[in-house]
Amino acid sequence: MTECEWLAEKGSAIELHFQHYSREELEWFGRALDRRPRSLGGQALGTALTGKLLLVRTRAGWTAPLKANAAQKAFERQRGQRNIVLKARQMGITTWTAAQFFLRTITRPGTLTLQVAHTREAAEEIFRIVHRFVDWLPRELREGPLRTGRANVRQIVFPQMDAQYRVVSAGDRNAGRGLTVQNLHCSELARWPGDPAETLAGLRAAMTPDAELIIESTPDGVGGCFYEEWQKAPETGMVRHFFPWWMERSYRARAVEEPTLSAEESALIERHGLTLEQIGYRRQLRASFRGLTAQEYAEDAESCFLASGEPVFELAAVEARIKDVAEPVERRHNGALEIWLPPVPGKSYLMAVDPAGGGSRGDYSAAQVIEMESGLQCAEFAGHVGGLELARLVSALAAEYNQAMLVVERNNHGSGVLAYLDAPCGYRRIYQQDGQPGWLTTSMSRPAALGRLGAALVDAPERFQSRRLLAECRSFVRLANGGIGAQPGAHDDRVMAMAIGLAARAELLEKRKR
Repeated sequence: MTECEWLAEKGSAIELHFQHYSREELEWFGRALDRRPRSLGGQALGTALTGKLLLVRTRAGWTAPLKANAAQKAFERQRGQRNIVLKARQMGITTWTAAQFFLRTITRPGTLTLQVAHTREAAEEIFRIVHRFVDWLPRELREGPLRTGRANVRQIVFPQMDAQYRVVSAGDRNAGRGLTVQNLHCSELARWPGDPAETLAGLRAAMTPDAELIIESTPDGVGGCFYEEWQKAPETGMVRHFFPWWMERSYRARAVEEPTLSAEESALIERHGLTLEQIGYRRQLRASFRGLTAQEYAEDAESCFLASGEPVFELAAVEARIKDVAEPVERRHNGALEIWLPPVPGKSYLMAVDPAGGGSRGDYSAAQVIEMESGLQCAEFAGHVGGLELARLVSALAAEYNQAMLVVERNNHGSGVLAYLDAPCGYRRIYQQDGQPGWLTTSMSRPAALGRLGAALVDAPERFQSRRLLAECRSFVRLANGGIGAQPGAHDDRVMAMAIGLAARAELLEKRKR
């Protein structure tokens, strides 16, 4: 019998016969968990096994089979090898991840699964979920190929499968150290103690090349490890998943009266198909959580990252524009370069560049392409490149935009980039200030440039196309030391490039009038 024939036969009889399977047949299932046989109506075998084999405690306190909810089904549809999940509270993603990784552990010999929670209490709760999976397995499996062996705290070992399942807290010093991990789940990363980025790097080092990674969390402010992982997901190849609160069916309350709907509530109903019962629940949330509602019960993937500190820019204008921006028409350099308005023959453009050192950590080098006549943002680049590599990239892009005027901040790393633009790049359309190439940011020019950007966000928000730029504007705050800049853990490279670009454009247009 071929594997496909076996799957067709066994897949249609999961409920009746799974308890009789041997180790060999478990391994067959392990190789086919992601397949969607016709006998299951196109449903993945792993999803079908979850509903037939694994039991969980419901919110009502009953033990029942784990049936996928809306968020869990959506996750399965998009799931990749590397995943990052941004979600509202209590969406069931941790339980679903535990279930899928548990199936992979008991059907694939030599597997080590590791789940990492933000606190010891959370780790113990996850372990109880996994232990319940084991306790409710058919007796023939528990006493046969899935008999458990001796284990340490929050560890389950299956000797016959040479597999084990571990749950630890991010505060454990040796979390993941010395292990070889096939499945890694990082739960509530935004709330990990200590240095989450360092802990995560150590865990990633323990992963095998074909290991599966799931990072999930509710948001906890702009900045920090989870925020950074979410923002750079397009660059790193991680699959993004966002689950707003209304995907959970139980989040409903008494229906509101339709005449009482606000413009914002009506827009949510039209855009997302919300019911009057869900609007009633939303009003309850806002009464209970007040300013933290957007963070705890996310509605979109931008406003849920709340900024702390006093914002410099008008947040109402920023939030309104974020909801209306369109996706770029083209992405290049693994998503680091986004283009909304390609160059048009005969139009003139300006390109502002805020250079950085180019290391894999720290600030990004950012560039903004602006149409001179209208001030429209046409393209944006932000990446960890510097020096000659950055000079070649921006000169090529500037040449593409009809030999755009290149405005490069000459502070710090900028002087080197300007030198590379001269030779070997040979780009000649370089902005000059007081006879020197480049833009000099000073204690006088910086506030003025940022003020111009702030005014443009209010007066002409339609000029701005970048969701990432607007997200940086949201986290650009007044700091405790009296200065202004990115909230700790966030970035302001796109903001500064745009501020420089708008200031230089105004100066160049003024010169044209003279």
